[in-house]
Amino acid sequence: MGKEVMVTKSVWSSRFIIAAIAQGLLATLLTAYFVLGQTFGFLVPAFSRVIAAGGAGMWFTVGYLSYLIVGVVSMAVTALFYQHIEVTLQKPYKGITNILAWIHLILMNVGVVGATWLMVYGGYIAGGGMLPAAVGGKGWDAGKAHEFLAPLVPPITIFIAILAIGVLLGGLGYVMSWLRKERK
Repeated sequence: MGKEVMVTKSVWSSRFIIAAIAQGLLATLLTAYFVLGQTFGFLVPAFSRVIAAGGAGMWFTVGYLSYLIVGVVSMAVTALFYQHIEVTLQKPYKGITNILAWIHLILMNVGVVGATWLMVYGGYIAGGGMLPAAVGGKGWDAGKAHEFLAPLVPPITIFIAILAIGVLLGGLGYVMSWLRKERK
């Protein structure tokens, strides 16, 4: 009988935790930019007005909240899945599952940042543009805001597809690892 080695550390869990920390840092910097910009007046119109006005500003809100949920929280939760498979189930990633995990990590991070940050940008510009000039807006109507937002839809869609492909391939890696029978 060969000597069994107990896996006590998940390499992939650590990688996803690092990604969650990096995404958390980016979220903090993004938040600081908007809060400091509003507080010290270098960001006009104020982002709080864009959010409060609704309309095109909803793109900002949805993009920002989606980034916090998918970019930060989901990244950390994903680490738990890898921890469970590699440590609890004692099925380390190797071969094709290792490749799928890399694809998962890279595409999920690229996709979430690309999609959500474009939504934040578009929502801020279009939502801010719809505000009255007296508060830093441009008085745009919904048609003008749509003209600005419409070209952002295809790249946002592509980034969401990139994110989805990463998550699906990562899920395939989970299942393959989970179902893999270890050789004695």
